[in-house]
Amino acid sequence: MSRTARAQLVKYSHLAHERGLTAAFGGNLSIRRGNIIFIKATGAVMDDITSGQVAVIDMDGKVLSGVRPSLEYRLHLAIYKRRPDVRAIAHLHPPHSIIAATLLEGRDSLPIITPEAELYLREIPIAPFRPAGTEELAEVTVEALGEYDAVLMARHGIVTVGKSLREAFYKAELVEESAKLWYLSEKR
Repeated sequence: MSRTARAQLVKYSHLAHERGLTAAFGGNLSIRRGNIIFIKATGAVMDDITSGQVAVIDMDGKVLSGVRPSLEYRLHLAIYKRRPDVRAIAHLHPPHSIIAATLLEGRDSLPIITPEAELYLREIPIAPFRPAGTEELAEVTVEALGEYDAVLMARHGIVTVGKSLREAFYKAELVEESAKLWYLSEKR
């Protein structure tokens, strides 16, 4: 099971970078298996992450592997604790989503334009800015996410959730498409 989880994290991390959903050190993915979380290690780069750069922690944040988890592990744990239905999380830094979250900061959500986004995401709330890696960021993001499957993080990025990493990843693409369409419609 751990080999499969590690392979999925590597695959979707590379794909996130290839598709422009994150750059350099930004973003992190995780998969929950029972009370064990597989998450990108701190300092790992999405473009060339290896299975050896996948950290393993428990639901209390105790490190169970030889590598430390991403700075954003608190965010992932807070979501898993609040949402037992979630089995995977994509936290990425797509450019249009960051722009939209910045321009819409203080509003409740990103306007939904396409039927696909409405069907799969229902709403894309916006969490207020808090410093990266902090408990405060985890708290405001979990609160904004609520029972939805996506949230924009002001001046930071996005979080999407799913029953699988594949599902969370494709919801992230849908959020970025929604943000891009909104931004282009605003600039006409």
